[in-house]
Amino acid sequence: MRAATTAPVVLGIETSCDETGVGIVRGTELLANRIASSMELHARFGGVVPEIAARAHLEQMQPTIEGALADAGLTLDDIDAIAVTAGPGLAGALMVGIGAAKGLAAARELPLYGVNHLVGHVAADVLSGAPLELPTIALLVSGGHTSLLLVRDLAGDVELLGETIDDAAGEAFDKTARLLGLSYPGGPSIDAAAIGGDPAAIAFPRGLTAPKDRDRHRWNFSFSGLKTAVARHVERAEAAAEALPVADVAASFREAVVDVLVAKALDACAAHGIPRLLLGGGVVANRRLREVATERAEAAGVTLRIPPLELCTDNGAMIAAVGAMLVARGDAPSPAGFAAESTLEADVVQVVDDASTR
Repeated sequence: MRAATTAPVVLGIETSCDETGVGIVRGTELLANRIASSMELHARFGGVVPEIAARAHLEQMQPTIEGALADAGLTLDDIDAIAVTAGPGLAGALMVGIGAAKGLAAARELPLYGVNHLVGHVAADVLSGAPLELPTIALLVSGGHTSLLLVRDLAGDVELLGETIDDAAGEAFDKTARLLGLSYPGGPSIDAAAIGGDPAAIAFPRGLTAPKDRDRHRWNFSFSGLKTAVARHVERAEAAAEALPVADVAASFREAVVDVLVAKALDACAAHGIPRLLLGGGVVANRRLREVATERAEAAGVTLRIPPLELCTDNGAMIAAVGAMLVARGDAPSPAGFAAESTLEADVVQVVDDASTR
């Protein structure tokens, strides 16, 4: 381990879904960010197949680690600690990453930190080169997660304000794309199909935004009703033998999702008196989401932060960034026996006990 005055060099491993990510950071400096995606293997199924994802992680792990080290111009002798996603995510996929991290840590006698995937998405922003001002509200939107967090301290004080109660936003994009005959993944396909479409053409529902939902679900999300509304619209067009206006449907669906995401995030900013909002997760690549968030945040006097797009998707660099913070703060490594936790809660930054993540 380097002297305490030198920023730690941390290798991070991320395998929560279908990307095998390995990143290397020195403190908050990004040195390498290698990602091997198995997305093409899942395309014919219209979604991620856990068993295929786990096998792909096994095949890609060693070359991705070697590639990241080569990109950084380092060897394993230069690594001070290892961080790995402990959850949430697909159990089998997580186990591959954790197994690789444990083996590497044991072989090299390095401290190992099992950390939270969702916190990693927030930490990705510290690698952009500009300091992240805290506290901040963070909206994380991906294929598996739609979460609204209050982040006071990335290394140990994260509060879950709300999350999806059914489909994640990215999952809703994938399912709606299938309804419209578009390709997987749904986000880019719907973004492309929406070009030239009228976002106000169809009044699709905005889930959990009615006055009756304010007490119990003020910052929770629901997209299953929206997906069903699209399905009914498609069915009516087919029954009437009418041409489906795909561009209008795609644009109206996307607008409904974006409207709810941004409205709830800015409401959380106002309610907590925090004029800062950070976006993270793969769905942030959606052009309309970035546009609306930028416009409405500016109007509300809220500072908006969006990490570079290559750091918004699942990646090992964001996991390494969390590990580097824990090392720099002097936190003890995770216990050797920690396991994958597919439902790890957002307020658990690091696994600190063999039997419990608390």
